[in-house]
Amino acid sequence: MLEFALMTLPDLLLASNSPRRRRLLNLTGWSFEVRAVEIDETPLTGELPAGYVLRLAEAKARAAAGLAPQGALVLAADTTVADGDVILGKPADPDEAAAMLRRLRGRTHRVFTALALFQPESGRLETDLCATSVPMRHYSDEEIARYVASGDPLDKAGAYAIQHAGFHPVDGLQGCYACVVGLPLCHLQRSLLKFGLGPRAGVPAACQRELGYACPVFEAVLRGEDAG
Repeated sequence: MLEFALMTLPDLLLASNSPRRRRLLNLTGWSFEVRAVEIDETPLTGELPAGYVLRLAEAKARAAAGLAPQGALVLAADTTVADGDVILGKPADPDEAAAMLRRLRGRTHRVFTALALFQPESGRLETDLCATSVPMRHYSDEEIARYVASGDPLDKAGAYAIQHAGFHPVDGLQGCYACVVGLPLCHLQRSLLKFGLGPRAGVPAACQRELGYACPVFEAVLRGEDAG
């Protein structure tokens, strides 16, 4: 007699190949598969940062819908760095990376991460947005040069990674650290509740342990407040 193993379907299909997003999502207990998609990420004329990331997150979710196992929700995210209303994407080369870092040095900017959850069977879409104020320290030109030479800034919006062990660009953050990394988990938890996917054990605590950060805003986020 042939025995057939039952396949366990994932809760989510993650429309991203970002190792940072995969690492954070692994903390949550929700099962997922990865199906990266490529879309045009060029900002529209006059587009503001919040609208930009929301548009791209939705576009990624819809682009990945045909790849989702039946019953799985598609999760997509998009993150950008903004200096005022100016969108700072991934630098094109080392010179642009250094220029972005000089522009942000010693000032506070904002990081926007949008989430899109799309249910292909019903066509239901839910989005959420986290906006975090990020104060940068007064790093030196020599530190910028070393960091740019490492190659790390070239695939990062705004030309930096908050979690980079050697550079440590941010000083005194009071918002959502995971937003700046690229996947605000408490926003994800409250969004998944709309689809009946309850929280897995201790998502906020797992996030804070992983990032080494005592988050001051997670309770407000989980209450549904506009916090980030």
